[in-house]
Amino acid sequence: MKLQQLRYLVEVGRCGLNVSEAAELLCTSQPGVSKQIKLLEDELKVVVFERSGKRLSAVTEPGKRVLEIADRILRDVDNIKRVGEEFAGGDSGSLVIATTHTQARYALPSVVIRFIERHPKVRLSMHQGSPTQIAEWTIKGEADIAIATEALDQYPQLVMLPCYQWGHCVIAPDGHPILGQETVTLTELANWPLITYDPAFAGRSRINKAFERAQLTPNVVLAAIDADVIKTYVSLGLGLGIIASMAYDPVRDLGLQAVDVAHLFGSNTTRIGLRRGKLPASVRIRFHRAVCVAALKASRRHGHDRHRRRE
Repeated sequence: MKLQQLRYLVEVGRCGLNVSEAAELLCTSQPGVSKQIKLLEDELKVVVFERSGKRLSAVTEPGKRVLEIADRILRDVDNIKRVGEEFAGGDSGSLVIATTHTQARYALPSVVIRFIERHPKVRLSMHQGSPTQIAEWTIKGEADIAIATEALDQYPQLVMLPCYQWGHCVIAPDGHPILGQETVTLTELANWPLITYDPAFAGRSRINKAFERAQLTPNVVLAAIDADVIKTYVSLGLGLGIIASMAYDPVRDLGLQAVDVAHLFGSNTTRIGLRRGKLPASVRIRFHRAVCVAALKASRRHGHDRHRRRE
């Protein structure tokens, strides 16, 4: 039994039993992959993949056990390598972060700057996508850290680390009647056209549930994944925007004002996800700490700003 055979086995399973695709990802030939899998099956005296002609058609019951153990062995091998790399390289290495636009645009810039200043030898990469994409990239090992608010807790393959909490605000053009309301209600919001996030992003699920509990139907005329897009269309008079409070800046967002509505939609928790069974290298731990510290400072500053706006 060879590690390379286990890699072939696991990659074929990940590729939905497509041997050609697995061979391409492994930079080898399709016949070579098929031959090594057959040799391993002969050695184990277990059929891992059912066959229909020359094609693999299904994973057998014992094959599922073999794939699970093989995947665990390969993760442990990667962990051993990471220990060696970490101690040999000191404060160097690489870190791939998978996150959403809201986190990348508003929550992480100050964290990234501070992290790079403190760890100049670490190569930092950032991949943006939907929460589902982010989770899958991390599970597959294409990213080291997933950072998002939605969906991550639906993946048992990830270990969740709560990072910080945040709320929503309503944005409106200067002079809009809702800005004169002492307290904004869901009933009031339901009377206006709304622009907010796509259902998979930035706490939209909490917004939907709040209206459902109040037995109200919001008039969402536009949904987007990007707070900047939402603000653009609010500025054009298309409707009121509901965005993450961190995405509003009174200095940058001229012509718009914000009203805090955390009391309507509750608190959202942004989490960091790490692949279960993967050794958490020190650079990932440091980045998690940096995010939490920066978020705490930002929340205190934001709370102070909200207090000043009320005055």
